[in-house]
Amino acid sequence: MTSLPFPLAEAPDDQALETGRLLFAGEVEFLKGVVGMDGLPGDDRIEVCFAGRSNVGKSSLINALTGRKGIARASNTPGRTQEINFFTLGDLRFLVDLPGYGYANAPLAVVEKWQRLLKQYLSGRVNLRRAFVLVDHRHGVKPVDEEIMTLLDRSAVTFQVVLTKEDKVKEKDRAKILDQVREKLSKHPAAYPEIVVTSSEKGDGIATLRAIIAGLA
Repeated sequence: MTSLPFPLAEAPDDQALETGRLLFAGEVEFLKGVVGMDGLPGDDRIEVCFAGRSNVGKSSLINALTGRKGIARASNTPGRTQEINFFTLGDLRFLVDLPGYGYANAPLAVVEKWQRLLKQYLSGRVNLRRAFVLVDHRHGVKPVDEEIMTLLDRSAVTFQVVLTKEDKVKEKDRAKILDQVREKLSKHPAAYPEIVVTSSEKGDGIATLRAIIAGLA
């Protein structure tokens, strides 16, 4: 059996784009930050989550998706956000910002607590439709990214890679980095067979990602 080629996501049709635009143009509000499983909101809504290592641009991407600059706060201190942050997306969805991973400066006890919480959340959230794993387009998939992908494999949670900071990648490096990402993804059974390329700064790929999220039933 040949491995999936992991093509770049095609531009959605006009109807899908409009559905995505309307979803994110509606109410998007911070609901709560959760530090333990007992604090999770009910599982009566479709849920998508965003995971990414330190400085991958997760807050910027969430802000770009929602069109609200301050809804996800970027921290100058990597590892400062230690909660699972829940946002309501319209009346039927949760958008979830997971604690970042791969912080070299975080105390070991803090890292272990995050890992424990992530594992519990990912393995026990029945309404989670997809995880979006953010990877810096300049660097490709790093070992710490593969750790979260393996965790998603074991939790049987479908994940889709979103490449960030596309505008900062040199043209000559694009093909080589994409080949590396595809090679890494081919080893992960839970990987969704499409890659989304984004730039929060320029807005590239944002409408596509909105349409993908809106299309998850």
